[in-house]
Amino acid sequence: TQRVRSSLAAGTGSSAQNGITTIRFVRNPEPLPNFALMGLDGQILSPAEWQGKAVLLNFWATWCPPCREEIPDLIELQAKYRDRLQIVGLSVDEGSPDAVKSFVQKARMNYPVAVVSPEFQAKFGGILGLPTSFVADTNGRVVQKHVGLRDPSLYEAEIRALLGLPVQAKIETFEDTGQIFFTNAKRATELPGVDLSKLTPERKLAVLRQFNEQKCTCGCGLTLAQCRINDSSCAVSRATTTQIVEKIARAQASPTK
Repeated sequence: TQRVRSSLAAGTGSSAQNGITTIRFVRNPEPLPNFALMGLDGQILSPAEWQGKAVLLNFWATWCPPCREEIPDLIELQAKYRDRLQIVGLSVDEGSPDAVKSFVQKARMNYPVAVVSPEFQAKFGGILGLPTSFVADTNGRVVQKHVGLRDPSLYEAEIRALLGLPVQAKIETFEDTGQIFFTNAKRATELPGVDLSKLTPERKLAVLRQFNEQKCTCGCGLTLAQCRINDSSCAVSRATTTQIVEKIARAQASPTK
């Protein structure tokens, strides 16, 4: 099982530093997973219904303080761009949906909400931290993921850029090597905190393959490669990958005769 935690900030994405906003979008985005959910209001929620709109899928829970903190900002964004933006709340709360429905009504959330199962979360690679938001362009392709509480101005800058509206921001692109969908960690040629510089190209490929096959034992449920990308502070995956690299480096330095 994967751990879901409340998070103030994590991952790599758009940012604001020294007064300059930088927006980062995936260079070759993949489509949103196909699904059809029953919302708490009885309406069907499906990516097919949102063509032509920017989309923000927000995984959250009623027990998550950062999730509750950002809801007013999401409500404001939905109201401001109501004709061209679709925000969807995906609650990971367990138990009766009545408690979630009551929360939604009290918070006056102006966007649809559905309660989702672990199986649904798995469509997105698993949700390890809350809130987690997936941002999709007007063609339904996922261009960014944010884990943890974010500055709402960053969300707005991304939305405006996707809608072709004027935005005061620098736009960069990157290849998804696990930052958006964990399965794409197999594309990575480097991992956070892992020094592969002493390995030959052949050994490096072998090590990366092992990292993508071996599970991390920290409890995240991810492979070693995915864990390093998802949480570069994880001491377990750092120690394990370091040991593997050192072992391969020693074998490389002392080949069998």
